[in-house]
Amino acid sequence: MTVNDELKKQFYERLLTNLPYILMFTVLSVAFYVRIRLLSIPLERDEGEYAYIGQLLLKGIPPFTHAYTMKLPGTSVVYAFFMFLFGQTPTGIHAGLLIVNGTCIYLVYLLTKRLFDSSSAIYSCTSYAVLSLSWSVLGYFAHATQFVVLFALAGFELLLRPSKNPEYMLFISGISFGLAVTMKQHAIILLIYAALYLMRGAWKNHSSDKKSVLMGSFLFLLGTIIPYSLIVIWMIRSGSFTDFWLWTVQYAREYTSLASLTSGCTFFTDNFGKILKIQLFLWLFAGLGFVLFCLKKICCTDRFFVSGFLAFSFLSICPGLYFRPHYFILLLPAVSLMTGVGINHGITFFSSAKMARFSNFMPPFLFIMATSSCFFLERDNFFVSSPLDVSRDIYTECPFPEALQIANYIKNNSSPEDTIAVLGSEPEIYFYADRLSATGHIYMYGLTEDQPYAERMQKQMISEIEVAQPRYIVKVFESSSWMLGKSTKQYIFDWEERYVKDFYDKIGAVDIIGARSTLYFWGEKARSYRPISRSFVTIYKKKDGM
Repeated sequence: MTVNDELKKQFYERLLTNLPYILMFTVLSVAFYVRIRLLSIPLERDEGEYAYIGQLLLKGIPPFTHAYTMKLPGTSVVYAFFMFLFGQTPTGIHAGLLIVNGTCIYLVYLLTKRLFDSSSAIYSCTSYAVLSLSWSVLGYFAHATQFVVLFALAGFELLLRPSKNPEYMLFISGISFGLAVTMKQHAIILLIYAALYLMRGAWKNHSSDKKSVLMGSFLFLLGTIIPYSLIVIWMIRSGSFTDFWLWTVQYAREYTSLASLTSGCTFFTDNFGKILKIQLFLWLFAGLGFVLFCLKKICCTDRFFVSGFLAFSFLSICPGLYFRPHYFILLLPAVSLMTGVGINHGITFFSSAKMARFSNFMPPFLFIMATSSCFFLERDNFFVSSPLDVSRDIYTECPFPEALQIANYIKNNSSPEDTIAVLGSEPEIYFYADRLSATGHIYMYGLTEDQPYAERMQKQMISEIEVAQPRYIVKVFESSSWMLGKSTKQYIFDWEERYVKDFYDKIGAVDIIGARSTLYFWGEKARSYRPISRSFVTIYKKKDGM
């Protein structure tokens, strides 16, 4: 063999060794480019809620005073932090999401490396970057599930990490899981699994130092309750505990019981079908990895943990049986774990000598095929369409792009002391306008659902608006902004028609025409305009002298 041949051989060997890292860097760079390109995408409803409450927090106003929600305030606190750093804009919020997602990618890498091997970890973490970016899980938007994953993964990593001071690590792990619960109550399922795993370890531990084991378990459990306990103390001191308890416990319990098993199955098949359509290959490799894991064809340092992690990750998306697209983000770390294993070790299914020759080339090839397919199927959203058009393509007739102009008009024609009311579930308008809500009911869902508190909530909203006498009222005519139940009380609709007619003048009309066209009318033109679409927004100003 000549010197040149030897150099070429060494070059190709080094290239083959580093190819997974090159692919990881390339795919992560593309994923981060897409997120940066879409930083300014308009907020949707959940984001509007967190942003508005976060904005109130920055003003020193505690939760459940000007905004009622069944969600714990953890995500809003994180929003407030990122808005403090990057500004109170969609770009600032999504810059925070970029950081959170990048941290989750790294944590997936650490977890997979600890449980399997570094090669699988490369494919797992990169798969998570692609899976969590897709529109099919609403990956462009800073949903609470993104923050649950952050703190839950940190908790699991600390739980599994060997340490000279295990009690300290377990305490921090417990705090991480406690914080995950404050992001979204679904995280309770993951917390329960972490506690069960820790209890099993303590039970099987035959060490003579039982005192240390018990102390570690106690500190873990203590850590899990500290974040929620601090929120309860906060609510008591702010005088908002009654509303806090009603919305996050009593109403939340009713909400999770509204969906039937049949409707739950429909939600699951519809939304999971969309995910599979876009990311089929990555999920197929996850299935292959799961089969290899079950058949014990691969080495794993803790099979019990992986089995429980898979099972409880699925259970975490099940409360309420709604299976909304962003709920599946809670499942993605476990799926990514198996995807990395499937890609890296899938060749072990083939035992022939001919196939063995391609064992080094096959994982990169499979990975390129899977990720390229995802990028190709979402190429318009990723690389072509503007952030406004992406919002419209995903949410069709929801007035999320329009909320920007509506709020700007209100902000430019009112003073900071004025209040406004939105008759519809569009809390992003409060955030953009930087105006206080005349009522704590920033969503209409609780008022229109078939649940026992609906009529009480309607009357409360009416009372709060009449007392506050908001300068502007925004009425939203779009089905998903109300989600009327079969037995929705009509009291609120009869009232708002009379109240607006008696005390307000119509000064704005926004008509959402088709996928890419919206008509705006202000002043006299708005008063005479009659909408031609089924989704529109009207804006009213309090009459002079009223």
